[in-house]
Amino acid sequence: MKLLKVIKAKYVNDYKINLLFNNQYSAIVDLQDSIFSDKREIFKQLQDIDFFKSFTQNSWTVEWENGIDLAPEFLYDLAMKQTKAHNFEYKQ
Repeated sequence: MKLLKVIKAKYVNDYKINLLFNNQYSAIVDLQDSIFSDKREIFKQLQDIDFFKSFTQNSWTVEWENGIDLAPEFLYDLAMKQTKAHNFEYKQ
């Protein structure tokens, strides 16, 4: 199995990033709940929307200048959960 990577990342709005993974799965991931529920000091910086928007893409995921990077597996799992939740809400 191939190692999962983010191959494209683009800011959408609020705390949302449009991600394309190397398995060709694409989704918009909303990181607001993850960022605001994590009480570690380093994550508080991401609550500033301008700082959040300043992410860059490294060779495998997205990262910020304060050293935070999010594992592509975490982002993929979150995208899958959010997509399923959205599809469930849409079908009702």
